[in-house]
Amino acid sequence: MMINKPMTRCALTLLVASCIPFSALRAENRIDTIRADAPELAAYGEQTVGVRQLDFIHKNQIDILNTDMNRKEGDAFPYYDRPLTVEVWYPAQANSSGSRVLKAYMRDGKTLVDLHGKAILGAKPASTKQAFPLVIMSHGYPGNRFLMSPIAENIASKGYVVVSIDHTDSTYSTLSKVSSSLVNRTKDQLFVLDQISQLAKDKTSFLYNLVDADNTGIIGYSMGGYGTVVTVGGGLTQYALDQREGLFSTPKGTLDQYLSGSKEYLALSDKRIKTAVTFAPAGMKRHFMDSNTTKGIRVPMFFIAGSEDDVVGYEEGVRALWKSASGVDRSLLTFEYANHNAGAPMAPPKEANVMSPDLGFNLSMHYLDPVWDNVRMNNISTHFITAWLGEYLKQDVAMSSYFDLVPVSNDGKWSKDKNGMDKPDNTYWKGFPNRSASGLKLESLKAGS
Repeated sequence: MMINKPMTRCALTLLVASCIPFSALRAENRIDTIRADAPELAAYGEQTVGVRQLDFIHKNQIDILNTDMNRKEGDAFPYYDRPLTVEVWYPAQANSSGSRVLKAYMRDGKTLVDLHGKAILGAKPASTKQAFPLVIMSHGYPGNRFLMSPIAENIASKGYVVVSIDHTDSTYSTLSKVSSSLVNRTKDQLFVLDQISQLAKDKTSFLYNLVDADNTGIIGYSMGGYGTVVTVGGGLTQYALDQREGLFSTPKGTLDQYLSGSKEYLALSDKRIKTAVTFAPAGMKRHFMDSNTTKGIRVPMFFIAGSEDDVVGYEEGVRALWKSASGVDRSLLTFEYANHNAGAPMAPPKEANVMSPDLGFNLSMHYLDPVWDNVRMNNISTHFITAWLGEYLKQDVAMSSYFDLVPVSNDGKWSKDKNGMDKPDNTYWKGFPNRSASGLKLESLKAGS
């Protein structure tokens, strides 16, 4: 017997969901989550955020992938026009509306997923009397321009234009030999800086008068960190130039432009770049850099690493690089027991929890750390990056207090009065809620030390 009874909304939802194939249901992958235990500067800023894609062509570049590894000196290089796609997060008009969903490829380079955030696609840029500082982002190998999107979107909300690069030959969908990354990372970063600088003066561009490219910071992760170090003065060793075997080798003559101390390399110096942040920068452990070449770093740098990094190394890798960059003020944030994915990668898309027959591993492992939660790490990284960029790109000297900490977070003492004000013996990490500053280390060195 059939009873004609009105269907409830819940029942209707269940019926509709049961008729849709599971593969057609899109996961809501949030990139804007701020945990309850996040430090205070992890919170989003006051700016409404817009986001747009731009496509550039870097013409007449050496075609590394088609260059003979053992070419003779004087042999002509093959050239090509190198495509570079970037994603731009920027301050937008407060009344903006529209879609807040980004489309991004995950690690397999085939599956397109939705990323849900606060940024509004195509929003009109904010009206401003003073242009916003520029931050360029450079992903790992492999990666893409969305890998650090939780940090990018958050930083933009605090009054920055953030431009994240898809490095050709190094994205999930264009992945090829690492030689292209070794040669092109710095060139990509400087080229994008030039392009954004031109658009800032172009009345037909949404970036017109919105961004101050003369006040730029760079954030790089892993291979992007390698490129960032080279971009800001940490040139390469002769050993790096001479490599002809193994994964980290390049055709003869292609890295000569980055030889530390050479006239060609020194000519790349760009005074528009004021500071840099690197997550797990590659290069030091493989002797592409050493304690002499890193002395050439010329801007204040903030390093972020995991103490168990088995890819680029910690003591012999990131920490050694931080120590030897003696020409500048620099700080090192360490996630204790974290591996190479410390701080930078977004939480894995829900669709990534699947074994890839082509790659031979669960795709989520590309993003995850075995100890730390991705969102927790993103929140902590964003907190410190906010303070670092605030000090060096916005000249907010008060931000330096977020780095004036006891080195080991677990050694900090929580001591506040009933009004929440610090007592004289309070040494707890500034901005961290009680019982939340755990498993971290923050060390700073001044130029000359």
